[in-house]
Amino acid sequence: MRPMLWVTTAVLALASVTACGATANKSDTNADSGKPATGLRLMVPNAAGGGYDTTARVAAKVMEDAKIATGVQVFNLPGAGGTVGLQRTVNEKGNGKLAMQMGLGVVGATYTSKSKATLTQTTPLAKLVEEAGAIVVPKNSPYKTIGDLVTAWKANPKGLAVGGGSSPGGPDHLLPMQLAQTVGINPKDVNFVSYDGGGELLPALLGSKIAFGASGFGEFLDQVQSGQVRVLAVTSEQPIEALKDVPTLKGSGIDLVFTNWRGIVAPPGISDTDKKVWIDALTKMHESAQWKSELEKHGWTDAFVTGDEFGKFLTDQDKAVADILAKLGLAA
Repeated sequence: MRPMLWVTTAVLALASVTACGATANKSDTNADSGKPATGLRLMVPNAAGGGYDTTARVAAKVMEDAKIATGVQVFNLPGAGGTVGLQRTVNEKGNGKLAMQMGLGVVGATYTSKSKATLTQTTPLAKLVEEAGAIVVPKNSPYKTIGDLVTAWKANPKGLAVGGGSSPGGPDHLLPMQLAQTVGINPKDVNFVSYDGGGELLPALLGSKIAFGASGFGEFLDQVQSGQVRVLAVTSEQPIEALKDVPTLKGSGIDLVFTNWRGIVAPPGISDTDKKVWIDALTKMHESAQWKSELEKHGWTDAFVTGDEFGKFLTDQDKAVADILAKLGLAA
């Protein structure tokens, strides 16, 4: 049975605690008024420039441009693979104006960082997108194909550092670990270097501080187009339209498929009215022509589900990631 993580089936420091902690009331959320939502804040729990940051800022811009919401504030609160932001979200119980951009990485980080806050404590709002991973090298890398890289990696797994824009347990960590296992390398021998989001991973890759990177391909599109980096393979089932000449792992003889995902959660205990404001805004965003254009631009796969359906997905993901990390000795 081939190794596979089907994540389709298997986010400014805060200026004022008081302001952020205030629960919105029905009158200022514009629920059912037909007017744009106001005062919404979207936290990115890692550094600027990464996949969560990009997704959150794109979502905010689309909501603004489509007049779905006005004054949407996106801010970064990085640390511990996203669990600093998660803890803040959980602490903001009842704050219906706040939400957190998150994804597979935060699921894993709750285990590897031994976080007291868990995603099961949050209010699920929506899963937005899925994205294939990519194996990337700097332009001057001696490895021209994924086969070249794997051959060198197998010969010296501890000598070739692989970087990822997530902490252990996140997608950029799970991907190289599963890749290693697939090609016959003991995952415990992998020299994995963790960076806080793609905004930190990219300079390390460009500076050749790591032999290769493993992350969502969308984080490297500008650098691929400018010739600064090369993508050796993508991890999707089929080739990616945005990277037409890049083979899949499967197409290169490596039997592995891996897909990342991103979604949005709110603090616990928010009102039904506030939850509806968020879900309605995100649903209208998803239906907009602007969002469809952004999906195509970034190479994201539409994976929109909301509320309880997203909640069930989170529960399933939590179990799947826990099982994988247990096998790697990273979770009890």
